[in-house]
Amino acid sequence: MKNGKLNGKVAVVTGASKGIGAGIARQFAAEGASVVVNYVSSKTDADKIVDEIMKRGGTAVAVQGNVAKKAEVERLFAAAEKAFGKRRQLSNAAEFLRLYRNEGRG
Repeated sequence: MKNGKLNGKVAVVTGASKGIGAGIARQFAAEGASVVVNYVSSKTDADKIVDEIMKRGGTAVAVQGNVAKKAEVERLFAAAEKAFGKRRQLSNAAEFLRLYRNEGRG
């Protein structure tokens, strides 16, 4: 993980406690990114993803926050910056899934 394409980057992955978001978080970590695993209510699931990433040699933290609320988004990015610094990527898996379902695919 130390020599991946995303080494030195920070990935904030929304909706990362399960499903597509969890897969995205794992892949970013596999490519060397430090990952912020965002969740709304599934702390246990988010902690499992963080554990999985850490056991594979990556770095990750779980941060609760509803991305539909501005104050919680600000808190999410403040926590990301505190944990890993300012350099980051964003993957909005929660929005992707909502769009996917609205198109009748899931």
